[in-house]
Amino acid sequence: MRQFTAVVNPAAGSSSGTAALLPVARLLREAGAGLETRYSRSLDHARELARQAAAQGHVVLAVGGDGMAGAVGGVLSGTDAVLGLVPSGRGNDFARALGLPGEPAALAELLLRGTPRAVDTIEVESAVHTRTAVLGSVYAGVDAVANRYANRSRLLRGAASYYAGGARAVAGWRPAAYRITIDGTTHQRSGYTVVAANSGFYGFGRRIAPDARVDDGLLDVVVVRHAPKRLFFALMNELKTGAHMRRPQVEVLRGEEIRIEADRDLPYGADGEVDATLPVTLRVRPGALKVLC
Repeated sequence: MRQFTAVVNPAAGSSSGTAALLPVARLLREAGAGLETRYSRSLDHARELARQAAAQGHVVLAVGGDGMAGAVGGVLSGTDAVLGLVPSGRGNDFARALGLPGEPAALAELLLRGTPRAVDTIEVESAVHTRTAVLGSVYAGVDAVANRYANRSRLLRGAASYYAGGARAVAGWRPAAYRITIDGTTHQRSGYTVVAANSGFYGFGRRIAPDARVDDGLLDVVVVRHAPKRLFFALMNELKTGAHMRRPQVEVLRGEEIRIEADRDLPYGADGEVDATLPVTLRVRPGALKVLC
């Protein structure tokens, strides 16, 4: 029987994280599994707790949203440890890409008896991140600005915070000149954002890269080029279904190593967390993480 350590997001420690974990934890224990619950003080602390649990041979459960999944999954990348997810954040986009069930009974059954699947991760290297691994995507542009606003919002939660943050970010946006180097070939583009996607989803269920796969050894690089702001708002609405891919302003490139630079200091986000600025270099790590999905 599997032994689990649940690492709970500090932001969700007494509310949504615990609420999501409790019914799953009860079912795991009733089935005879061992479960320890650890509340982290920060994402760095969560990484340390994950390392400790993995060293004990436990399945590590990341309880939270994409930031928590990325922090815990990132530190387990390249090891033999197994990751499980109990989604309880704003977006839960990596869990969505993996097709995880939302019903506690189905999720508990998957955690108890599912076969670990090897998925790719993204190695991130910049002035702030020294070979850190993340799971879903890295995005640099108006979406990173919007996500920063959403993360700081105290009045709005969930999708509402993303919509409000997006409107605020676009209102003050001016086109960025990007230099994108993919496997040694450089592309110059002007526009709104560059997204290097391992997962097809970001920003609360938006299908930014519908053809991206978590196990194909490639990153889908989605470039949203310059367009009038009214058209950009229409395009953002189309992200719900992936219809934006028909727009001539949207371009998809693919590769294993991507470097993103810009003509000014632009933030980039990784798995929902925004704490750094360009330039950044990304490398895919094929099959580096074992996850129950």
